[in-house]
Amino acid sequence: MNDLLEKRRQHRKVPTGVTKLEAEMLAMARKGMGGDESTFSVEQPLEAQLSICVFWGNAGISAFTFQTHLWSDKYRPRKPTYLNRVQTGFDWNKYNQTHYDMDNPPPKIVQGYKFNIFYPDLLDPSETPSFTVTPCDDPDFAVIKFKAGPPYEDIAFKCVNREWEVSHKHGYKCQFQNGVFQLWFVFKRYRYRR
Repeated sequence: MNDLLEKRRQHRKVPTGVTKLEAEMLAMARKGMGGDESTFSVEQPLEAQLSICVFWGNAGISAFTFQTHLWSDKYRPRKPTYLNRVQTGFDWNKYNQTHYDMDNPPPKIVQGYKFNIFYPDLLDPSETPSFTVTPCDDPDFAVIKFKAGPPYEDIAFKCVNREWEVSHKHGYKCQFQNGVFQLWFVFKRYRYRR
């Protein structure tokens, strides 16, 4: 049985536009995906940064021609590949326990996120990618922006704005290893007492 599964994995088609390395990284990120998780790809557009260079020569504006190299396609600015998950579940607080049961469950809420962003071609692999959380127009949401450096562009996602559980015991993970930046977190659960 295991031999048959291994043969299927070897002959599985790689999607067009995805390298073998990226396909392996995506398979690694999909491993262990639970029933309460689903893929998450709500990108937030970043404001464009415009930079203009004008060169003045003796006869006015000079025109430059640029050479193209075989390696230039590998290092052209591009968005990184990512596989993100959102963890959802039920919040069984007193109100939901009173008004719902297992046959008629309450609506699911977002309990956490798992961001897996792939940077296999970083020019400076010693520089660790970073993230920043900025507030959004809507106070219920925030924007998480990931920055890694060349040849990758910054990428941002809109997610729920709640306080994070930053203990490793509760599933927090922020690491950059083997070209994969992982940010996993769950939201704090508040226990209300009278």
